[in-house]
Amino acid sequence: MKATKIEWTEATWNPSIGCSKVTAGCKNCYAEVMARRLQAMGAAGYEEGFTFKVLPERLHQPISVKKPTKFFVNSMSDLFHERMPFEFLDKVFEVIKNTPQHHYQILTKREDILLEYFSQRKVPENVWLGVTVEHENTKHRIDILREIEAAVRFISIEPLIGDVGKLNLTDIHWVIVGGESGISARPMKQQWAINVQKQCAAQKVAFFFKQWGTWGEDGVRRNKKENGSALLGKTWKEEPIFA
Repeated sequence: MKATKIEWTEATWNPSIGCSKVTAGCKNCYAEVMARRLQAMGAAGYEEGFTFKVLPERLHQPISVKKPTKFFVNSMSDLFHERMPFEFLDKVFEVIKNTPQHHYQILTKREDILLEYFSQRKVPENVWLGVTVEHENTKHRIDILREIEAAVRFISIEPLIGDVGKLNLTDIHWVIVGGESGISARPMKQQWAINVQKQCAAQKVAFFFKQWGTWGEDGVRRNKKENGSALLGKTWKEEPIFA
């Protein structure tokens, strides 16, 4: 558990690590690259690289943090991975319920498992529940997320690798947009991002533009820091009103 450079959160908590690819958005997974690097460094827990595994020894880490903190849960995995035992998930959410001073941001690409798990359980009030929507073919995840009662529901449109088209943002509180980074990064077109921002504004949903990534707003490839995080000359760092 540590502070993070991810702009929309404050710290990460990884009670499990490792994952497997499910959609096109997973192609250049940053977590997989980082896991291989940590394996080469001999970091504890990463002996098997990016293979999925639960880490019970990390379960109680947030309990020792007294300062109210926004935790992104499983930046190095998917909490609702096919190999995740529901019994272990219960332990994760027990810790979450017992630390009401924190907010926990949980993001998944496995909407069916998400729905199955919460069909028999209640989402804790301090959980922000989200799904990833990388392009138009994954928009169905939003409808499934909407079926689950949560204080904050959010969508991560990152990496945005195609126009998502028209979005129904009813009962969605927050949308994050970002481009892809890395050697094999795919470009994000300006109009795709503008399309999302305009729909958020029209439907009164908080809009957070994270970054352009490797490809700039002008379509030029360069260091992602040089490309920055401004869209049409403006920085968009809105957060849900429930925060």
